[in-house]
Amino acid sequence: MTHPVSPQDSVVAADLRPGAALSLARCEGAWVLRAITQLERRLAARSFPGDGELVIDAAAVTAMDTSGAWLLHRTIRALEVRGRAVRVQGLRPEFDTLLKLVASRMPAPGEPARAAPGVLARIGRNAWDGAHGAFGLLTFLGEATVALLRALARPRRIRWRPILYNVQTAGFEALPITGTLSFLLGIVIAYQGAEQLRRVGANIYIADLVGLSMVRELSPLITAIIVAGRSGSAYTAQIGTMKVTEEIDALRTVGVPPLDQLVLPKMLALMLALPLLTVYTDVTGVLGGMVMARAQLDVSFATFLDRLGEAVSLTSYLIGVGKAPVFAAIIALVGCYQGFQVSSSAESVGRQTTVSVVQSIFLVILSDALFSIAFSRLDL
Repeated sequence: MTHPVSPQDSVVAADLRPGAALSLARCEGAWVLRAITQLERRLAARSFPGDGELVIDAAAVTAMDTSGAWLLHRTIRALEVRGRAVRVQGLRPEFDTLLKLVASRMPAPGEPARAAPGVLARIGRNAWDGAHGAFGLLTFLGEATVALLRALARPRRIRWRPILYNVQTAGFEALPITGTLSFLLGIVIAYQGAEQLRRVGANIYIADLVGLSMVRELSPLITAIIVAGRSGSAYTAQIGTMKVTEEIDALRTVGVPPLDQLVLPKMLALMLALPLLTVYTDVTGVLGGMVMARAQLDVSFATFLDRLGEAVSLTSYLIGVGKAPVFAAIIALVGCYQGFQVSSSAESVGRQTTVSVVQSIFLVILSDALFSIAFSRLDL
């Protein structure tokens, strides 16, 4: 809302006699940004002599924004530093609240400016924030596990409609993007390996290269990364928006646990959809490798498939598919947890959505590395 600024907007001082026990200054008009330059000039022209108490009568102030409150507070602070006692009267309640808010954000007289934190302080703060976030995520994991066990103990309480809806949005609707990227990834792997295999006359081993790399490692990993950026961010944005609009508080008020309503359907749906997506991307990735093997190495589809059956064992296939539910649980839990960390602003929704995607991808890659170490130790 804008306020008109008239030539009468001013600061008028009266009864400023030196030695007077009480002096009076009157403020009037609109103390807003448009008039701030004019107000500063008129305040600078006033000397406010005297050493008694100065009373500022602000009853005639018709409008005030943050800039006007800051100017009034700066004037009061300057007089107090010179030893004058200043009291403001007649200010409207909403303007008085704004003035107090501005005063609370300004440093006290003589207070040194806060120095920027040093390198060690920043490292310590980041380490503490990371530890606090990890502990919060671990706590959320425990709460979600308890809610899941409680739901499994009473299957009738499981909300199947939200689960099926999330299977559609996170699984079926992700088929085009995951299939396309997996197909292209298979082409890239086959293309990069074709020249090296041709040099040693091992063209047929292109099936080993594409099959093992896609089925055991790349297919579940690339699918999880795509789903983390696509569905994990959506979970954070949805729950964060519900928190901003106080819908989560409304759920608690009517006795519906947010974990049962918002987290479990997403987690169960993703743990069901991601393994199926992994199988689908296995097929499209191998298909891309077959196409490139036919074009670069003259390996027919039938020959490629015959070699693929020998190269890729059932254990390797199950290892790749078995990683998917773990990746799905990580993506769903991180996405929902970051949604609950949103504060009451749209900026916070965007910030936590970014954090959700970064954390999900990091934890998925970390867990994949741990799987590789464990399977290597187990000789699988």
